[in-house]
Amino acid sequence: MKMQSIRETSTQSIPVPLSFCILLFPDGRIERQVDQPVAEYFTAVKEASVVWIDCSIRDDEKEIEKLALLAGFTKIPIPKLTHGFYSAYEDYDTELGIMLPSVTVKGEKMTVHPLFVLIRDNLVLTIHSVEINRLLRFSRYAQQFFKRIATENTSDKITLTLERIIDENNDRNFEYLREIEMHGDAISKSLIEESIAKKKVAHDIYRMKHVLIDYLNVLWATKDVVDSLRYGDADLITNDEKLLGRIGILSDNIDRHIELSEQMSNVLASGLEVMQSIYNNQLQSLNNRFALVTAYLTVLGTAFLVPNTIATIAGSGVMEGSMARQWWYVPLLAGSTLVATLVSFLWVVHVWKKRDED
Repeated sequence: MKMQSIRETSTQSIPVPLSFCILLFPDGRIERQVDQPVAEYFTAVKEASVVWIDCSIRDDEKEIEKLALLAGFTKIPIPKLTHGFYSAYEDYDTELGIMLPSVTVKGEKMTVHPLFVLIRDNLVLTIHSVEINRLLRFSRYAQQFFKRIATENTSDKITLTLERIIDENNDRNFEYLREIEMHGDAISKSLIEESIAKKKVAHDIYRMKHVLIDYLNVLWATKDVVDSLRYGDADLITNDEKLLGRIGILSDNIDRHIELSEQMSNVLASGLEVMQSIYNNQLQSLNNRFALVTAYLTVLGTAFLVPNTIATIAGSGVMEGSMARQWWYVPLLAGSTLVATLVSFLWVVHVWKKRDED
């Protein structure tokens, strides 16, 4: 408990910044500002060589429009950018708007948050929900990163910064595939445990498969944006083949994770097939039990039917009860009962053997 309280205290003592700004000046000087009024970040944009500003919001579309206008983005239609299916790519020559999906998975529930990247001139503006902090790790090393690209031209700097942002977002998305695999493995383990209701396992498999389908949609949406960038058609993106090749590597990584996700989907689908086989076996076993009960009832019914028929004839008005007074009447009933039972039993055994052979 003491160790846990120390960890909680240390975590609370390091607050996650709601905004930060990294500025690279023409003289090579790099400045990092944290949790300042957003308007102050934009005042130094004209003086810097490249500026990266990151803002956290509450998933409010109006707040995104406000930030975009404050940053000087006038051509990009923000409503069109925000209503894409997991991703969007809007190129307006001097302005470029991108929406990337950022995934969070908790148990069997997956949530997709948008990550917006707006680019113009020497400015890279990233806007995302407070629920995700994908770029925080990159921001801590952004000063060293900007030192390495200080000698590049503006379009190369923008491209390298954008490539790193996309890579960071992809890496965090890829981490959740391992979590999905862990849940899939736990479900597979429950298939061999007889104490767990198979109906519940079937629902768990369906939910995990649904999460995996959404995850695949996220990967395909990310790949669409990366493929739109890899050819360097946008004016703000570099034409350097080497740098564009790095974006191509991002696309290849996404392809590999799509293949892994599809394999995982096939595994879950095979689990559903196993569940169907289990249900079929249970129904077949129940059917066999009913057939066995029917066979026993047939033997018992035949055993009592023959002597009952003889006794009915003996007590009828035709025989006038004379047959029932004979000494051999009781042995006849006993013998007919035994013979009828034996014959019906042998017939049932013969039918069952024939069925097994078929």
